[in-house]
Amino acid sequence: MNTINRTTLHQSRGVERIIEGVATSDGAGVKLTRVLTGKLQHRLDPFLMLDAFGSDNPDDYIAGFPDHPHRGFETVTYMLSGRMRHRDNAGHEGLLEQGGVQWMTAGRGIIHSEIPEQKDGVMEGFQLWLNLPAKRKMAEPWYRDISSQEIPEYVTTENVTVRVIAGMSNSVAGVVIREETEPLYLDIHMPAGASFSTALPATHNAFIYVYRGTVTVGDTLVESHRMGILSNTPQADGVTLTAMEDARLILIAGRPLNEPIVQYGPFVMNTQEEIHQAMDDFRNGHFV
Repeated sequence: MNTINRTTLHQSRGVERIIEGVATSDGAGVKLTRVLTGKLQHRLDPFLMLDAFGSDNPDDYIAGFPDHPHRGFETVTYMLSGRMRHRDNAGHEGLLEQGGVQWMTAGRGIIHSEIPEQKDGVMEGFQLWLNLPAKRKMAEPWYRDISSQEIPEYVTTENVTVRVIAGMSNSVAGVVIREETEPLYLDIHMPAGASFSTALPATHNAFIYVYRGTVTVGDTLVESHRMGILSNTPQADGVTLTAMEDARLILIAGRPLNEPIVQYGPFVMNTQEEIHQAMDDFRNGHFV
């Protein structure tokens, strides 16, 4: 694991707004917090949704997410604790282990299930929805299971550990690259008092979600279980975070598609007509 000096920025982005998230349930009653909701889809384009889930009570999650369809976007599932077994209607099956990621491109349509499997009673992680550009919404479905050992990590001179799931941070490339949306997905572990900086293109929308401890961005405090939407400041070349206590957070950024977003449940397309077609295709068994 490489040790990297702290990046020096000309100007850090600030926090435009803090979001608490909404407690809800999905699938067969899995309790979760919906952090990025439909109201933020245009502001945080190309990201459509972020769910945070975590419980040591199996009754909160054990029924999982039985068979359900998707079309028109990608899902990124990151397991901090526990395991998730997934199956799809093309006969693929896999087990997502602790620290691992599943990156799935639903494309023209897939039906799959995600069923938690107990490991020491705890399940915790995130699912992020990443939009596909219009030209790729009907692409062939694809997914990759990425083990924890495959995710590149680096440590800064202030003992900040950074896992690079997607994109590029401080010259370390992540596992997944997407040309159209250029997503950056970092899991950052910070000891109390440490600071961390990374470059962000001025064109990208970005946010952090703190899942342990408290951090500051400039003068703004972002507490645990809060999202901080980072300001789109043209002259800012990245973001600097400082941990007020031992903290963990994800940092996500991406290049907006600036295309129409029309969503109906698990289908995200560009027009209402395409949504109607997705519904017809699903009802008529064309998601095979």
